[in-house]
Amino acid sequence: MNEFQNAKEEYDNTPIPAELSERVRAGIQEGRARHRARRGRIIRRWGATAACFAVLLAGLNLSPTIARAAAEVPVLGGLFQVLTFVDYDKTEDGIHYDVTVPQVEAEGNLAEKVNAVIQEKVDAHLAKARQDWDDYREAFFATGGTEEEWADREMDVIVDYEIKSQSETRVSFVVTFAEGWVASMQERYYYNLDLSENRDLTLRDYLGEDWVNICNASIQKQIDASVDEEGFTFFFTPEMGGFTTVDETTGFYIREDGTVVVCFPEYSIAAGAAGMPEFPIA
Repeated sequence: MNEFQNAKEEYDNTPIPAELSERVRAGIQEGRARHRARRGRIIRRWGATAACFAVLLAGLNLSPTIARAAAEVPVLGGLFQVLTFVDYDKTEDGIHYDVTVPQVEAEGNLAEKVNAVIQEKVDAHLAKARQDWDDYREAFFATGGTEEEWADREMDVIVDYEIKSQSETRVSFVVTFAEGWVASMQERYYYNLDLSENRDLTLRDYLGEDWVNICNASIQKQIDASVDEEGFTFFFTPEMGGFTTVDETTGFYIREDGTVVVCFPEYSIAAGAAGMPEFPIA
């Protein structure tokens, strides 16, 4: 039984507070502002390839304009490009879709594998968002909500990407998936590719054989520095599930200046107010 069904049972006979509508509306606005503030699109070209989109996102009944071949990274010696493969902004059935999907074009099978993984995540994210919205709507009416109140509700569904750095042979970029409504969620996936060697890059490639200790020492130092004069910090202790060590699954990206930035999911090592913690490794 999911959380929406649990909510339905728990609050089935509870009167809805008069301020519910305003709270919900405020939550939607906060989520929308939070996620759109992170968007960093610079170049967009629009084209009409609805047939391609129908195959790509079948079942969602959307008909947006699709963009392909809008280069975010220029061709570097003919080695690779990162293109905006799908780009659309559309509201349907209470859901505002703001979706920009990258695609890597390069020789070798690495680009093909990365593109397949990204598309799988996009499909899963959109399907989950649609189900979350349907579940929320069902629970809303089951607990006494009215059609008039529901009409003011809207959910933001966001897919976006940002290129963090690039060279003649390497690229580091982040793909973000978010939902913004009464509740909000955000996930990021990190891609660090060497297109000349047709492989993923690792923390070891940038920091050497002692990469675990280097990362751990730098991260712990920054966590310790976050404690204020009253002893408060957003970060959990190790006993509470906080930071202990990096490993091969730890996300990271590379800044233009070459700095490695290690990243953690929201709530994984700190309270939600800390967002998605990032640590430049000095």
